[in-house]
Amino acid sequence: MSTPVHDDPLSKERSHLAASRSALRAMREDVESLDITDVTANWVNAAVLESQIEERIKALADLSETPLFFGRLDYLHSPGAERAEGAEGERFYVGRRHVHDADGDPMVIDWRAPVSQPFYQASKKNPLDVALRRRFGYTGGDLTAYEDEHLSDPAEAETTSKLLQQEIERPRVGPMRDIVATIQPEQDEIVRAGLAGSVCVQGGPGTGKTAVGLHRVAYLLYAHRERLARTGTLVIGPNRSFLHYIEQVLPALGELTVRQATVDDLVAHVEVRGGDEAATAVVKGDARMARVLRRALYSHVTLPTEGVVVVRGSRRWRVAAYELEEIVRELLDRDIRYGAAREALPQRVAHAVLVQMERAGEAPDDRVQNAVARNAAVKAVVKTVWPQVDPAKLVLRLLTDAEFLAEHADGVLTEEEQKAVLWTKPARSVKSAKWSPADAVLIDEATDLIERTHSLGHVVLDEAQDLSPMQYRAVGRRCSTGSVTVLGDLAQGTTPWATRGWAEALAHLGKDGAVVEELTAGFRVPTDVIAYASRLLPHIAPGLTPVASIRENPGFFDVRGTDAGTADVVQACAELLAREGSVGLIAADARVPELAAALGSAGIGFVGPGEETTRATRLTLVPASLAKGLEYDYVVLDEPRAVVDGEPDERTGLRRLYVCLTRAVSGLIVTHGADLPPQLR
Repeated sequence: MSTPVHDDPLSKERSHLAASRSALRAMREDVESLDITDVTANWVNAAVLESQIEERIKALADLSETPLFFGRLDYLHSPGAERAEGAEGERFYVGRRHVHDADGDPMVIDWRAPVSQPFYQASKKNPLDVALRRRFGYTGGDLTAYEDEHLSDPAEAETTSKLLQQEIERPRVGPMRDIVATIQPEQDEIVRAGLAGSVCVQGGPGTGKTAVGLHRVAYLLYAHRERLARTGTLVIGPNRSFLHYIEQVLPALGELTVRQATVDDLVAHVEVRGGDEAATAVVKGDARMARVLRRALYSHVTLPTEGVVVVRGSRRWRVAAYELEEIVRELLDRDIRYGAAREALPQRVAHAVLVQMERAGEAPDDRVQNAVARNAAVKAVVKTVWPQVDPAKLVLRLLTDAEFLAEHADGVLTEEEQKAVLWTKPARSVKSAKWSPADAVLIDEATDLIERTHSLGHVVLDEAQDLSPMQYRAVGRRCSTGSVTVLGDLAQGTTPWATRGWAEALAHLGKDGAVVEELTAGFRVPTDVIAYASRLLPHIAPGLTPVASIRENPGFFDVRGTDAGTADVVQACAELLAREGSVGLIAADARVPELAAALGSAGIGFVGPGEETTRATRLTLVPASLAKGLEYDYVVLDEPRAVVDGEPDERTGLRRLYVCLTRAVSGLIVTHGADLPPQLR
């Protein structure tokens, strides 16, 4: 006997989905119909309000292939209410955003709301008053399955959710997706950590650290929206390709105001047209350079040797040299920024004049003090004693004037280190100089010594292990009065100046008190793949806990020796393209042109990192230097030995190889004509 449609649970859930989509559409139409003609005082207010309305309309977009809700919670009792005997609990649908009906009653609860947290945290051991947790399965945007866990039923055994596993392993094409349906308890605790505290997440490949960081931003915007609307939020990634890969996650959660940037974007005071040798970049990125810059900057301050005479009307007021010296020394002792001290100096001199005026029986006010501060004689003293300094010119002089550098690096940098940072061909001007990325960071440091850098409310720093101490300082300036979420993996540090430990990195950021959390459960990388890559850990990050894959699907893994060169690589790509999902061909940077030509000759279309894949073109050709942070369903890794040899030293090369080996979600083929690195054999 067939079940009537009105009694079929799946049909009921589909009806609720349809009703929720209709309610979301009504919410959007309500905002679109708002008339602000008579509610704004001027055109500025009107423009601001129009912008806010446009953002709200975008946030209420119904994405057809993005499920509006992915779970349901049936509580034993109403949350927050007294647990009366026989009282029936409430039911909540958990989704990406809040949806309410015409009466204001919730149809979908935002995943960030406190009432939704048991969806991620409840278990048989600690059901958190949840009677039933239901997960939903979707095909495209259609609800096609559900799965129930009766958490308060002691007779029901605890089992692994198959829908959860399917969602984790679902093939991906295009940019990174959100993980709201699959957040694990240990991830949820990090996501919901308070705004006031900073968090550092050490996570191996496939542990979801990037997703955790992005969802933490979304949660903080939900919990502290007004405060963060004032102070701002920022996500920092390693390169543009990475930022493009993750850029759709927050909009899918309805968050459109988070800025994304690279460290190079933050310090773009000059045009970067050059580069540094590794040894030079290491010295320039060392935190000791901050001391050198500070010494060089404050060397421009000179103690006055003569007094100043201020003429006002028929009276002449004299501030003696020793008084001026006391003022200058006091400003130096206060350790305030160079520019702020320079602005304070004329006011201090003017105050000394006003004291004399008052002693003479006059009654000067603030207008008189400001007028004295603008007096030509006072301005001349300030120009001589505390001159203006251009940060780029200061750095240029340090890098081109050996005597100036030696004077201010004495006892800080060795002679060899000073020689390493000096330019062999001095530039004529700031504009003509071929600045390197490390030089731009030095200019940013000098700029902050002169004038305070604006601080944001919260910053997410991803792939942090690759930053130099000076880059950490640059990021720290952007959250000096806010908090930071640091994401990284010490084993994936692929720069010569890579982070040695998180305590040191957090100190450079100015966040010594940050909590360090470690994620070791691998949700993305198959067991055989992560086990193979983990052979490198003793050589690149001794003592680091290997990732333990919790994937039920073992995935696909093969290491193939080849004599046919690129032909076998192309064949491996074709083999993986026959499967469903995205494919990445990762190779040493120097081999990319040859492989691109081979793919073209074989008629296989491909895109580069950061370019949008489609169902027709699912292959991405990835230089090893850009692979970090990216994921593909299947990966072909070409010539591991070439990846290692492409780096300045073996440890950095092995770390780069570790990154490349761990980009696959469902399968990996390693092809090699040359011998494999001995650490893998």
